[in-house]
Amino acid sequence: MNLRFDGKTVVVTGAAHGFGRAIAVAFAGLGARVWACDILADELAETQRLCGKGCETIRTDVGDPQQVHVAVDAAERQSDQVHILVNNAGGVLGQVGRPLEAISPEEWRAIFDVNVTGAFYFSQAVAAGMKRGKFGRIINISSRAGLEISLTGIQAYASAKAAQIGLTRQLAHELGPWGITVNNVAPGFVRSNPATERQWQSYGEAGQKRLVASIALKRLGTPDDIAHAVLFFASDYAGWITGQVLSVDGGK
Repeated sequence: MNLRFDGKTVVVTGAAHGFGRAIAVAFAGLGARVWACDILADELAETQRLCGKGCETIRTDVGDPQQVHVAVDAAERQSDQVHILVNNAGGVLGQVGRPLEAISPEEWRAIFDVNVTGAFYFSQAVAAGMKRGKFGRIINISSRAGLEISLTGIQAYASAKAAQIGLTRQLAHELGPWGITVNNVAPGFVRSNPATERQWQSYGEAGQKRLVASIALKRLGTPDDIAHAVLFFASDYAGWITGQVLSVDGGK
């Protein structure tokens, strides 16, 4: 399968490290013009260095609709439209599993904002351009937690990822008449950023062995494994696939 994205403008959120960085680098290496968005400016600079000349960065809080529109407007000024949007921004924001009654409204909303509301705002911002061009690819990055339960026990995270999957299916039907596909990649556990590294270390040696043993392929995945799934959904090979969730987890 020979994939190229020459002439395509790609926006990737949460691109400062982990999955987002791997996705941005992959698209840039295949000819796309990438706009990498995140709130972590210093780490975004490293993403830009790894991508090379095919990448621009813009500091963006995905929970702020004004900042989202600034980012999309900047991308569209250099192209007729955003052709591919990858809503990767998310995570647990430093929270850990605690009893239900200990969770504050602010903690609940913060996780929803970065995992669901940000995906809604960015999809909303690119929709008009994609409709004009009668083409678009929106790929949301959820988690096995959205299909099952959160390994960390964080109620808001499992709920937010499930909501993002619901948003994927809803937008697929709304935007399909304009040739826009909307799909979802649900990664299994990958050591991809500081939060997942802390989670991995918290399991201890015995817990780490149990986790790997529960995977059919008997190994953890890598950020590149997730990026490859995104490239497929963004490609012409997936032109008649929409509203789908692809679990990339080594087999569970």
